[in-house]
Amino acid sequence: MTMPGAEPYSADGGPVGLLLQHGFTGTPASMRPWAEHLAAAGYTVRAPLLPGHGTTWQDCNRTGWRDWYGSVEAAYDELAARCETVVACGLSMGGTLVTRLAQRRPVAGLVLVNPSYGTERFDARFARYLAPVMPSRPGIASDIKKSGVTEVAYERTPVRAFVSLQQLWGVVLDGMGDLRCPVLLFRSAQDHVVEPLSGKLLHSRATRTEVREVVLRDSYHVATLDNDAPAIFAGTVEFVESIRAPREPEASEP
Repeated sequence: MTMPGAEPYSADGGPVGLLLQHGFTGTPASMRPWAEHLAAAGYTVRAPLLPGHGTTWQDCNRTGWRDWYGSVEAAYDELAARCETVVACGLSMGGTLVTRLAQRRPVAGLVLVNPSYGTERFDARFARYLAPVMPSRPGIASDIKKSGVTEVAYERTPVRAFVSLQQLWGVVLDGMGDLRCPVLLFRSAQDHVVEPLSGKLLHSRATRTEVREVVLRDSYHVATLDNDAPAIFAGTVEFVESIRAPREPEASEP
């Protein structure tokens, strides 16, 4: 049974499609205000629920990154079939997944909120050995500074699924040279889930495109539900419109 509030979100609008992807152990609820803002701006919006998410952490342990990526790619294909332009947006692991999407499909731009590409945590290197005997660990949900706001997400972290996320990091980092679309990165100055390493990896590996970073000073990891959410929403619209705007022709030399 799907957790209340974890349902996918869909809105049909104009010829620009926005794919919004939630993160590891999360649900579309973390993307809902963002999705509704973009739908109100006239865009066609999809915020799918990843396989193994929105039910139980045990279900998540039965899935892996190929299942999650397959869902993202299917959502992209549906949007691309009806829209002239598709921009992909992601929070945390959702950012990892849409980065992989942009490496493989003609995505017009990426909007990333605290995307994950690796970790420096010492215990993470032992996850694959712990998975058979320790199926879950304490959860990572609701890292939100704003008072009274909680995330619809698992209270436990499925370890086997986390090992698959680690594999996804390697695949995405290896493919960074294939990333060509412009990137808007929103990064929280204080994030208790994703370390600054991920932002550094994006900047250092994505050498064939432009990565513009905006630092969020008043939000933690789930910034789409936090104090800086309005800046993310407005910045996304501005970014999308900059992609749509025709470029000024270069002046010819006399």
